Amino acid sequence: MKYTYEELAKTIDHSLLHPTMTDKELEDGCRLAAKYGVASVCIKPYAVKRAAELLQGTGVFVGAVIGFPHGNSTTESKRYETELACKDGAVEIDMVINLGKALSGDWDYVERDIKAVCDEAHSRGAKVKVIFENDYLAKGGAGLGGDDFKKKLCRLCERAGADWVKTSTGYGFVKQPDGSYNYKGATEHDLALMRASVSAKVQVKAAGGVRDLDGLIKVRDLGATRCGATATAAMLDEYRKRAASPDRQNAGQPKEPKLGTGGY
Repeated sequence: MKYTYEELAKTIDHSLLHPTMTDKELEDGCRLAAKYGVASVCIKPYAVKRAAELLQGTGVFVGAVIGFPHGNSTTESKRYETELACKDGAVEIDMVINLGKALSGDWDYVERDIKAVCDEAHSRGAKVKVIFENDYLAKGGAGLGGDDFKKKLCRLCERAGADWVKTSTGYGFVKQPDGSYNYKGATEHDLALMRASVSAKVQVKAAGGVRDLDGLIKVRDLGATRCGATATAAMLDEYRKRAASPDRQNAGQPKEPKLGTGGY
C-alpha cells in the first residue's frame, strides 16, 4: 500500500464549519474525528472549548477558524480571536487573509495581519494555517497574474511565520456567467504551485473539493500534509474496504483523483 491508514487519517482536518451546524452536530463531529483518528477538527471559535473537552486524550487536535470565511475583520480582532481560541484549547489556527487588501497590492498590511495572528498563536504554542481563497485569485491582482499573485502570497506568509499555506475556506463561492455561484476549491495546479513556492519549513493544506479517497491520496502525492474534509468517514471507510479486498496492496493507490470540483 502506498500510504497506511494512519498516514491518510492524519492528513485530515475534519471540518465542522457549516453555518447551520447545531451543538449536537458539532459534538457528534468531534466524536467521529476521534473514532477515525484524524489529525484535527477544524471548528467554529465558540465551540472550541467543548471540542477540547471531548477530544482530550484522543490524539486529535482542536483547530479554530479566525476571520472566517472572508478575512475582513480588523487585525486586532483576528489577534484577539486567536488569543481566545488558544485559551479555550485550540492548538491550530486557520486564518483568512484580507483579500481586498491583497488584491489592492497593500502587501505590508497583509503581512502585518498574518504576522499578528502567527505571533499570538506561536506565543501560546499553537500553529497557523493561512487561507488564500484561490477561487478569488484566478485572475490575480495588483499587476500580477493569478499564479504570480499566489506565489507572492506564499513568500509573504513564510516571512510572516505561517506554518501552513492553505488553498481555500470551502466557502469561497464565485458568481458564474449564468448567475449561479460555485467554486473549485483545492486544485492539483494550485497545490503543486503552493508547494513549490514555500520552503520545506512551511506545509501546504488543501481545502474544498476533496470528497473521496482517491482525491485524498492525490493531495498527499502533491505534497500537502493536511486536507480539510467533511467526507471523512466515507474516505476512511473506503480505505478499510480496499485494504480488506483481495487487491489490498492497492488500497493506498489512487484510482481517479477528483480535485477542484467544490463541495467542502
